[in-house]
Amino acid sequence: MAPSISRTSVLLATTVLTLLFAVTPITCWRPWPHLNPNSSDLLYDSSKKYEGSSEFVHLRYHMGPVLTGNITVHTIWYGRWQKSQKKIIREFINSISAVHARHPSVAGWWRTVQLYTDQTGANISHTVQLGQEKNDRFYSHGKSLTRLSIQSVIKSAVTAKSKPLPINPRSGLYLLLTSDDVYVQDFCGQVCGFHYFTFPSIVGYTLPYAWVGNSAKQCPGVCAYPFAVPVFRPGWKPLKSPNGDVGVEGMISVIAHEIAELATNPLVNAWYAGQDPSAPVEIADLCEGIYGTGGGGSYTGQMLTDHDGATYNMNGIRRKFLVQWIWNHLVSYCTGPNALDQ
Repeated sequence: MAPSISRTSVLLATTVLTLLFAVTPITCWRPWPHLNPNSSDLLYDSSKKYEGSSEFVHLRYHMGPVLTGNITVHTIWYGRWQKSQKKIIREFINSISAVHARHPSVAGWWRTVQLYTDQTGANISHTVQLGQEKNDRFYSHGKSLTRLSIQSVIKSAVTAKSKPLPINPRSGLYLLLTSDDVYVQDFCGQVCGFHYFTFPSIVGYTLPYAWVGNSAKQCPGVCAYPFAVPVFRPGWKPLKSPNGDVGVEGMISVIAHEIAELATNPLVNAWYAGQDPSAPVEIADLCEGIYGTGGGGSYTGQMLTDHDGATYNMNGIRRKFLVQWIWNHLVSYCTGPNALDQ
């Protein structure tokens, strides 16, 4: 079971972070439109430190809880979703615990996340499972959401009169997915997704949650890279996606990013680098854009090619996926499924 979260610690974290209110963004390399293509942000050497050196990275444990109990992902489908899109995302989440999937596997990638522990030495759970789902097909809070109104969407899902999502602060994660016609504050310009925890003053509970948006219509060249390329880089060629849906394909890696960070830093007081808990650098931030050996800067690293030309780096139950690597604090560099998926 996950360690219980004391009311005092939750109230303290909520009070401090409510004042700061900076929801954890995806940082590090993305082809953001505001970056200068010739700047050091896009150079291989400037980001190499994130893959192979501990000299610049001081990831520390700040004594907060991590998710050591079986993790259940409750999903909110906000907007209009195709059945095929839901199947891709569901299978990815189910693949996290699919230990018999073909090597290299999503489960092998998750073993790096499992290396993280709480103050008792208990490891993060190896079990991640799909929980209940809630559909919000009629955009109950509109097609333009702020970071704060996202919490109101979650409140509607857990307090609904008909089939509300279960409330489990100790091992439940709440995943809000917005369709490609929903605008979210800072989407495409600063973030592709983020995670945080809900405020009792809004939702009534402290629940770890993540939001990830479908960028297919708004910014596939940013949030679905490398399966789409930014319009300001006409010389780049997109890679072929393994599941035939560029927008959802981009979401998969962001979902993986956020679930890994929610498991290791659910209340933003556990595993992170930096001195500011309102803007932490977390285990997936350190490996942003790295999908294989040699990755760093704007280079994704060595990946695999399927028989039909699609690019991927790990296997799920029946599908293939492209997911960024995770920071391994025991060796101080990013690792994928290869090192532990044996």
